[in-house]
Amino acid sequence: MKKLFLLLFLVPIIGIAQVKSKAKKPKVKTPTVTKTTITKVTTATNTLDISAGLKEALNKGVTEQVSKLTALDGFYKNEAVKILMPEELQKVDATLRKLGMGNLADDGVKSLNRAAEDAVKEATPIFVNAIKNISITDAKSILLGNENAATTYLQGSTAKDLYAKFSPVVQESIGAVGADVVWASIIKKYNAIPFIAKVNPDITDYVTNKAMDGVFKMIAVEEKNIRTNLNSRTSSLLQQVFALQDIKK
Repeated sequence: MKKLFLLLFLVPIIGIAQVKSKAKKPKVKTPTVTKTTITKVTTATNTLDISAGLKEALNKGVTEQVSKLTALDGFYKNEAVKILMPEELQKVDATLRKLGMGNLADDGVKSLNRAAEDAVKEATPIFVNAIKNISITDAKSILLGNENAATTYLQGSTAKDLYAKFSPVVQESIGAVGADVVWASIIKKYNAIPFIAKVNPDITDYVTNKAMDGVFKMIAVEEKNIRTNLNSRTSSLLQQVFALQDIKK
């Protein structure tokens, strides 16, 4: 009976204490995290990583491939990028050889390639700076594109500005390696041939475009290596970013 009385006495007290205890705890509002929020954050992070990864890949192309073009015979003995006589001057080449001036024609071709080798050496920072301007918004589509999508994008979006900066460098290089003297001699001798239509090619423009083509072609070589060869992904960033491309496949 005493135990029953004690129990009836304590229950109301305990209940009141619990109510007071609950009343003292401040209400904390838990923020709502939706799938949309998570997706936005993840997408933003991935896009930044993808952009950085593509830029690293292109810079790797400049460092490991384009630098080869600056060496002696970097253009001249690389069949993939070797600069030949301009198409409109093929008749010049053929005519000089028929007249026993094949050595002069050979010197002309070699001088074009020497100018390109010298110019690319000076202009590499121009290409590196252009890589920095790849748009983040285009990063994902570039990554999931074809084997040279990043190089193609870079070429299409920077060619005009690159030409404007690169052309003076090429012109200076043409003079530095003596290509201007060689070509002046070629054109003079050719134009002196009777009954031949005179020519006056813009060698600076020709070498500028061909040198740029060579640079982008070599960057594309490295991009393809990174996309298809796991061993070419020499940093954790390259591994992480291009793993996304592998999943697509």
